[in-house]
Amino acid sequence: MHLLKDRGFAPHRDDRVTPESVYAQRRRFLMQAAAGTAAASLASRRAFAQTAAGPGKLRPLPGSKSAVSGALTMEKPTSYADVTSYNNFYEFGTDKSDPARHAGKLKTQPWTVVVEGEVKKPGSWDIDALLKLAPMEERIYRMRCVEGWSMVIPWVGYSLAELVRRVEPTGNAKYLQFVTLADRSQMPGLRSSVLDWPYVEGLRLDEAMQPLAMLAFGLYGEVLPNQNGAPVRLVVPWKYGFKSAKSIVRIRFVDKQPKTSWESAAASEYGFYSNVNPKVDHPRWSQATERRIGEDGLLSRKRPTLMFNGYEAQVGQLYAGMDLAKLY
Repeated sequence: MHLLKDRGFAPHRDDRVTPESVYAQRRRFLMQAAAGTAAASLASRRAFAQTAAGPGKLRPLPGSKSAVSGALTMEKPTSYADVTSYNNFYEFGTDKSDPARHAGKLKTQPWTVVVEGEVKKPGSWDIDALLKLAPMEERIYRMRCVEGWSMVIPWVGYSLAELVRRVEPTGNAKYLQFVTLADRSQMPGLRSSVLDWPYVEGLRLDEAMQPLAMLAFGLYGEVLPNQNGAPVRLVVPWKYGFKSAKSIVRIRFVDKQPKTSWESAAASEYGFYSNVNPKVDHPRWSQATERRIGEDGLLSRKRPTLMFNGYEAQVGQLYAGMDLAKLY
């Protein structure tokens, strides 16, 4: 967890970010997952979060204000305790508390991300080189899970487009495929047959170039906790959360649409695009509303789901003319 210490990585904090201590003092119950998975108690989850909590104080971040500040939500961020203890990361287990229980064994140093395929400059990127590729920014994004719950998270990183431009895609590059770590010695969830491992996700090239798509190395001003996808993950805030691949080890530029893990497992439920769309229901539940984790306990009122998770003005043009009910 010392990965980013003394590397010039720190949050751009302002009045929009409520201190963690304020959140931690609030008493509330955790809502049950929409898909029916039983969650651990809030007190138990926070205990797990504290054992994995961050690296300490980091130096101020030099650099400019976020270039996509207009897309940052003004909503209050979800507490650090909830963000780091209520997770989907099946490599460590399918219960929401399993990642915080089991991810402590994950070794994030050394770490290499291989970039290959239809690029002029393929190669291996050490995590330290990736950290230095572009100035870090703090971006507060809404994140929506396909199961019907949501969070607001202050991520720290930079646009994925920074890496894409650096490796110079060829004219044949149409899609990016993201491959994540699959190490049975560190990830007990790999013993499960719920998915074929390793976990694989994908984006169209123009989606990857959209400035909101992000390589994240931290949250709440600290290095990513292991259960949140350390040391580097994808964040695509207008898509359902499973599109944001965690603990990435390989990025391939390809000419054909790659098959993703959830497509392979259940194509009728999880399409390639997986854009947040309140008008297209999951076969087993509605997507029209959502529950915000940390708000007023189990009986909290649901809020309407926003098209593209509220980022329609920024990303809607990527899908002009597409039937988003068929291309879900």
